[in-house]
Amino acid sequence: MADLSRFIQFNNEQLDPRLMLHYEQLAKALANAPFLSITERQLIEMKPQEQQIAMSVFWRHRDEETTNLGRLSDIYLLTVGFWQEFSVNDWLTFEEEIQDHPLNKLFKQLVLLVEEFRFMDMVVKKRPGTKKAFQIRRSAYIDSHKHRFEVNCQKGFVADAFVNYLYLAAHEGMMKLPQNEVAEKLEAALSPFQQIYDVKSTQDSINLIYRVMPYVEQSITKDLMLNYYALMDSIPEAAKFHEHKGVNGQECGNRQDKKDTIEQLFRTWHRETKEETGVHLRYELERGNAGKALSLEAEEGKDSNEISEEGTGGAPNTDAKPQKSLMNEVKKLPRGKRQAGKEYGEQNVNVVFEEKRIDKTKELQELTTLATWRAEQASSVKALTTEFRKRITQKEIAKREHLSKGRLDSSKLVNFLFEDRPKPFYQKNAPAKPLNAVFGLLIDGSASMMDKMDETKKAVLLFHDVLRQLNIPHEMVSFYEDAYEATPEIQPNTFEWLHKLEDGQADSGTAIMSLSSHEDNRDGFAIRWMTRRLKHRDEKHRFLLVFSDGEPSAFDYAQNGVKDTAEAVLEAEKQNIQVLHLFLNTEMPGEEQLQLFHMIYGTHTVAADNVEKFTEITVRLLRKLITLVIQSQ
Repeated sequence: MADLSRFIQFNNEQLDPRLMLHYEQLAKALANAPFLSITERQLIEMKPQEQQIAMSVFWRHRDEETTNLGRLSDIYLLTVGFWQEFSVNDWLTFEEEIQDHPLNKLFKQLVLLVEEFRFMDMVVKKRPGTKKAFQIRRSAYIDSHKHRFEVNCQKGFVADAFVNYLYLAAHEGMMKLPQNEVAEKLEAALSPFQQIYDVKSTQDSINLIYRVMPYVEQSITKDLMLNYYALMDSIPEAAKFHEHKGVNGQECGNRQDKKDTIEQLFRTWHRETKEETGVHLRYELERGNAGKALSLEAEEGKDSNEISEEGTGGAPNTDAKPQKSLMNEVKKLPRGKRQAGKEYGEQNVNVVFEEKRIDKTKELQELTTLATWRAEQASSVKALTTEFRKRITQKEIAKREHLSKGRLDSSKLVNFLFEDRPKPFYQKNAPAKPLNAVFGLLIDGSASMMDKMDETKKAVLLFHDVLRQLNIPHEMVSFYEDAYEATPEIQPNTFEWLHKLEDGQADSGTAIMSLSSHEDNRDGFAIRWMTRRLKHRDEKHRFLLVFSDGEPSAFDYAQNGVKDTAEAVLEAEKQNIQVLHLFLNTEMPGEEQLQLFHMIYGTHTVAADNVEKFTEITVRLLRKLITLVIQSQ
């Protein structure tokens, strides 16, 4: 069968990443596999090496209910059906038996057709709530196979027409099958195929197809032209044993102890590909050693062990002395840099990052520009701070009613007659409280920001001056990735502090003027980094703002960046941190781009018509957020 691992997405359609995360969480729960990920490909697939299952693009461009239920039916089939009930060993034996058969592709597709039918009924019995999803699935695929049957008959693709014919026989009934010359040749197979209702295992499905094929082999001269199932394309390679050279005798593992289910295969690959950091030896996970230990002093390796000595290979030499290992020195990261690891998301495992203060500008031209901008924005800053202070004062002197103690309100005396616990008292003055909020501002430092940097600086300066005047703690950070140094093993990222939470009311204007553009932006990673900074704060209101001019773009981050960023936003919201996105560009974003931002940030995304309005939008957003804080106190 043609390998579908090279499936290419020919358009730029984006799945809603929040919806994809919902599907992924469902798949993890049904399969009881927290390591499982999900994607969308041409046909449904299972890829143990990548720890991934795939829904089919078949469900795109349909009404919302059909699309959702169709995708859910894919997930149910993969995680409840094939996950635990499909026999990998029977399938591998079957593949080996038919590898030289001229119709081997057809054989394999028909077995999977029967298995799909078996699992659809089985899943509905286990989980009756899935019934509607499978009804939608049957209806959609019946229509598809009817159309394909006609086309395949016209083109003379008899093997393909046979797959369509048997699918319709299984799911719509043998009384409603299409009638033509090709159908007459295939009709003889219906008699043994009726036993599909008695199939209980993968081996039964294989045996059924062995009984069906002799009835039509003379009518089918060419193998399949198209693929209808890609489920098992990656399974044979994933199930292969990998033994180290030179291993023999009692050192060999148990060759009979093969993985029998998809679930076992996935979990084995999960353990095998999981990052190992210890210095202990790594053994193959396909099978353990059933023989005796080769040493009486052997002990289990631990991650915490350190290499103390290292022997020198080559011919035996009694004079050779052990050498100290230089491995730790080689692997040690430069001072100030840290490995992200999985705590920052699966897509950012190989990120290495550093945190540093941005170098404050000392250039006269920049300092002059800073003074000019502050003079221009002084009225806006003063108006905002005056407005907020007035609102705070009004709230402090506002009359608070319906209290258990305080001043008696004579107009509320009648409450004693009608209420069990009357509260006719009020107080005039509420104690003054500081604004209970903290802000984190992430500024996209990618190359695409080059032509928008001045307006970005103006907006950040206004943001800083207003919060500084109101004594609200805030942090401002530029983030970027070094595209020229990024490799599959290491992706260097940098966070440059313009203003830290610990700086309080310090003036960071000169640091803001030092903002500059660099290369790429790894938004999901940056949001997780700032979330870790904010989640331990005691303030009731915690806001994380992202100033950016586009979607995430970094090394090996194009396809998964949108989903990773959306997941980072959801993780922040679970920590009670509200994430807001401000889009900065020289022109209004198109409908497709706006939809993408809504997929990532939900309704908390704002876009400017042009660069000049970015500062104005920042003012509006700050007014809204600080008003919310004041009202909640």
